Amino acid sequence: MENAFLDFIKTGKVLVADGATGTNLQQRGLPRGLSGENWVLDKPEEIIRLERDFIDAGAGLILTCTFNASPLRLEGGDLAGYALEINRRAVELGRQAIAGRPVLLGGSIGPAGKLLRPYGPLSEEEAVQNFAEQAQALADAGVDLLVIETQFDLNEAKAALIGARQVTHLPMVCSFSFDRGTRTMMGVKPSQVAAELKELDVDMVGINCGRSLAENLAALKELRLSTDLPIWFKPNAGLPEVDAQGNAHYTTTPEQMGELAPEWIAAGAKVVGGCCGTSPDHLRRIATAAKR
Repeated sequence: MENAFLDFIKTGKVLVADGATGTNLQQRGLPRGLSGENWVLDKPEEIIRLERDFIDAGAGLILTCTFNASPLRLEGGDLAGYALEINRRAVELGRQAIAGRPVLLGGSIGPAGKLLRPYGPLSEEEAVQNFAEQAQALADAGVDLLVIETQFDLNEAKAALIGARQVTHLPMVCSFSFDRGTRTMMGVKPSQVAAELKELDVDMVGINCGRSLAENLAALKELRLSTDLPIWFKPNAGLPEVDAQGNAHYTTTPEQMGELAPEWIAAGAKVVGGCCGTSPDHLRRIATAAKR
């Protein structure tokens, strides 16, 4: 079956994805303690504005504001029970932001918010069901691909991929956060990601979030040596500095991100963008470098 995302990747060209959702919305007034999903329902114009800013900066792919929108992740909070509505609405907002332009829409799926047994209370069956429900909502609403991102546990990532594959044939990206340098918080190495996921029906593997730009690049190089799949790469805008009020400030400049982007592409990244701290200005520099 034809798919615009897979067709583009086959060309060998580099696709520019968007920047950060959460940190940018916070800069634009999202109160601490609320997630972007609150604004999907309460301030949809702000979601559209940020997504359009990324498109104007050069993004050819944007993600829905649904990182936290699985049923389990919303459980116990003020948005409990609203998973289906949030996922559907977020896709609608993404389509409004794109407004006929040649931009792809990826459905963002983050971790469940609970650890799998034996480290936490979540069973594999519960995890698979959780991810299947969110994937179904995003697929039915009309995304072009699914992006299972900021993963740190191989078993949870597998559950997400299995659950999603039960309900849709859309292309799948699975991206890990190496927030211990070149290891995830569960000790997973990029080479392990490549080895464990190669038997699953995943179209692209990758790296997002993490720690410093240098460490993310090292993880990218290890992943490239370990897999033949195309690679997704959305690093943080460096490590943040936290002020006395607990607010994170990212000091890596747009110019610095733009200067580094050619290294990411040379190391094998086929989709490039940014995670936490990556503003539309940062993304504009990344896009300029990627399109040279």
